[in-house]
Amino acid sequence: MRYYPIHLDIQNRSCLVVGGGGVGTRKVMALLKCGARVTVVSPVISERLQNLAETAPLTLKPRPYRTADIEGVFLVIGATDDEALNRQISRDAENRNILCNIADRPEVCNFILPSIVQRKDLVITISTSGQSPALAKKMRKTLEGQFGDEYGELLQLMGAIRKKLLRQAHEPEAHKPLFEQLINSDLSAMIRESKTEAINALLFKILGDGYRYEELMEL
Repeated sequence: MRYYPIHLDIQNRSCLVVGGGGVGTRKVMALLKCGARVTVVSPVISERLQNLAETAPLTLKPRPYRTADIEGVFLVIGATDDEALNRQISRDAENRNILCNIADRPEVCNFILPSIVQRKDLVITISTSGQSPALAKKMRKTLEGQFGDEYGELLQLMGAIRKKLLRQAHEPEAHKPLFEQLINSDLSAMIRESKTEAINALLFKILGDGYRYEELMEL
């Protein structure tokens, strides 16, 4: 395996996207969703990006890329259809030890972007190490059918229970059997079907008094 799997914190990080077309717009949207501060450099910038710049932490530079644009950024994404320019961006990033992804060109990237299934804080990533984006897409669609929105709710519930249990005196190791019972139950199906009373009954059976679904989801 060539790539080291990692989930990267880009909250308030300065990121650069070169290219303001359809691909560049999608890359910008993903970066903003994760809390990055984004600069776009491109002679052509999509209407969607122009509208986003009015409210989001997004700076637009409607001109060709310059090497100086990459100075001081944490991460750069090349999203142009100019092969020579994409390779220049890659070289500039490599010379400065900057994280760099060139769309659809894994051979000139020092990281690649996986296919993603996201349900709130639950993030499932699929990578074929750049060998077959089509297979990654197929697997993503399969997983999207298998893991519905209820899994995001389930994770939120597990997080709230964990926080409440950690405030108690006993050791965290004692929590493992409790979580195993919850996860191995039909809890996800109960959440999907909005069976609040059944959820509360299960929580009481496993955790005891003081754990109600409605209250935990408000934490």
